[in-house]
Amino acid sequence: MLVLELLKSLFLGVVEGITEWLPISSTGHLILVDEFIKLNVTTEFMDMYRYVIQLGAILAVLLLFFHRLNPFSPRKSVRQKRDTWNLWGKVVLACIPSAVVGLPLNDWMDEHLMTPWVVAAALIIYGLGFLYVENLHRTPSVRSTGDITWKTALLIGLFQTLSIIPGTSRSGATILGAILIGCARPAAAEFSFFLAIPTMVGVSILKLGKFFAEKLMAGEPVFTGEEAAILAVGFVVSFVVSVVCIRFLMNFVKKNDFKIFGWYRIVLGALVLLFFGVQALLAH
Repeated sequence: MLVLELLKSLFLGVVEGITEWLPISSTGHLILVDEFIKLNVTTEFMDMYRYVIQLGAILAVLLLFFHRLNPFSPRKSVRQKRDTWNLWGKVVLACIPSAVVGLPLNDWMDEHLMTPWVVAAALIIYGLGFLYVENLHRTPSVRSTGDITWKTALLIGLFQTLSIIPGTSRSGATILGAILIGCARPAAAEFSFFLAIPTMVGVSILKLGKFFAEKLMAGEPVFTGEEAAILAVGFVVSFVVSVVCIRFLMNFVKKNDFKIFGWYRIVLGALVLLFFGVQALLAH
């Protein structure tokens, strides 16, 4: 049975590694996947598992952009190091709105809005948003992440707060917002990746800390051997798939727009509505 659970975790890691970076909502996919592939674990472990495998995805960003994000690199000039610190400052600034709004509401959102109907609506609405933005045919004023000003970073951060609504997609909200305010697609995608580092690391640590605290207070072991293996597989697979996915997206947006993701979101949202609508009818 452990082999089967590890295979399930492998598949969930693939889903996470793909959907975390493409603007198509990892939540929407995981809700559908969860209907067909359920890990044989406790609800508390599963809630923690979803967030911790995101750390594997984050490691992919740190690996691929290590030199770009490293202000201590001996290969950088004094000016380049200063620019790197400025970039980190803008990333931190952009994360403040979602921390202020999202952290107090995180548990409430999970409890009240983590429903197929909310997720489907968000998928469709933001899918239409991508189609609308791409049809504007604007000439971007911000060509690279180095051109992003402090004001632009804060505005992108405000868009990121929208991602607390399940189904929105963190990358979807930030990329869409960045394009709306004049960023070129590669700059929008890259800055979205950078924003994920403090945002997702912070949320994952909070979820993991909460899980540890509850286990310790109850006098229970934090993980069984099987749970540790399941978590490790999801984490590693999410990392490997994320490396491939991020490279793909950065190459894709140099020559293509985001319309295909907009249409994909709309179709997925419709499928979520159809699936759970039929399920609700059959239940009655």
